[in-house]
Amino acid sequence: MSIGDLNRLRWFQLVAEERSFTRAAARIGVAQSTLSHTIKQLEAQMGIRLLTRTTRNVAVTEAGERLLHVIAPRLTEIDEEIAALSELRDKPSGTIRLTLSDHALDRVVWPKLKTVLRDYPDIHVELILDSTFRNIVEEGFDAGVRLGESVEKDMIAVRIGPDWRLVAVASPAYLAARGRPQHPTDLIRHACINMRHESAGGLYAWEFEKDGQALRVRVSGQLTFNTSYAMIDAAVSHYGIAYVPHDIIEAQLSSGSLVQVLDDWSPFFDGYFLYYPSRRQNLPAFRILIDALRHRE
Repeated sequence: MSIGDLNRLRWFQLVAEERSFTRAAARIGVAQSTLSHTIKQLEAQMGIRLLTRTTRNVAVTEAGERLLHVIAPRLTEIDEEIAALSELRDKPSGTIRLTLSDHALDRVVWPKLKTVLRDYPDIHVELILDSTFRNIVEEGFDAGVRLGESVEKDMIAVRIGPDWRLVAVASPAYLAARGRPQHPTDLIRHACINMRHESAGGLYAWEFEKDGQALRVRVSGQLTFNTSYAMIDAAVSHYGIAYVPHDIIEAQLSSGSLVQVLDDWSPFFDGYFLYYPSRRQNLPAFRILIDALRHRE
């Protein structure tokens, strides 16, 4: 196989993963027309259609799925072996792609990375923010960051943050008008600011615990978000009660713009973990990332 054939396969993999020529071309850094022409060359060379193109999206054919299943792990192995050669350089290099939530980035990952990356200018980090549970292997990520309870069992997991908890908060004006809930079930009669979990497609059922009694309460209200930061602003603006990470509302609690309720019902959750396939841990750049993020008591 020539280098040109290898590049065509890599580009096909990106289009298949992104389901979009536009997004794939942006990742590669080439014109969309160039990418489309290259894929047509690959299809002509193989004598079979790999992708179905419509005005809205790109779908992978059955043949394309079979090809993707064959080439994806092998291309990954090639990339990893090439990256491992960076041990022969004076400084480690390579690109690391992470999927994580905005809260994990803000409170755990970025504060640690920004103090380390200056020492390693040849290490490039791509941070993709979302609240979904992605298949990091199939989608081309090197690692993901999620709460300990959400980490897949077949992954290596490294704790990178302390335990934390969600707390229910509302503005003083809202509580003056609607009253203060005394028990989690009281939330059913309140206006609550919901969180949607994109991966499951459903609304998050608020989790509470006290004296060994666990409760899950499904709340309702005018607003639903998929980020805690917007929920905080809505709560400050008197739209209802929000259930958000305690460590990002300290300023609002100190200023009095938000008041905490049901404090004795708010349990602690496992902190954030970096999770990844076992083969990633031997790459020099990745080892530096792990050491930088590792949680230390």
